[in-house]
Amino acid sequence: MTNMHRKAAIAAYKERKSQAGIYAIRCQTSGQCWVGRSLDLDKIENRLWFTLRQGGNPHRNLQQAWQQHGAESFTLQRMEILDEEELDYIRDAKLKDRLTHWCKELKAEAI
Repeated sequence: MTNMHRKAAIAAYKERKSQAGIYAIRCQTSGQCWVGRSLDLDKIENRLWFTLRQGGNPHRNLQQAWQQHGAESFTLQRMEILDEEELDYIRDAKLKDRLTHWCKELKAEAI
């Protein structure tokens, strides 16, 4: 990769827009479900799987299920992607509201 291509790739990465939304983690073995919110859905799965593999996820029930059933039992699904909002506080309020909705809908634990 030439230096010019590298700079163009870096610039394109920095300019991309992140998608905020709600995701669900499911354990197929136990049937458990956890719902969370993220400002960047593209990165959340790598972040969660890393902390779970390392044994350092702050959500103890999720970490225990991961250790008991193994990584192959877990899937992450995007439940909802929010429209882009001008103001951060509006986006944050919508994320909180939609998290509550999906927790009730899926009978899941919030993370």
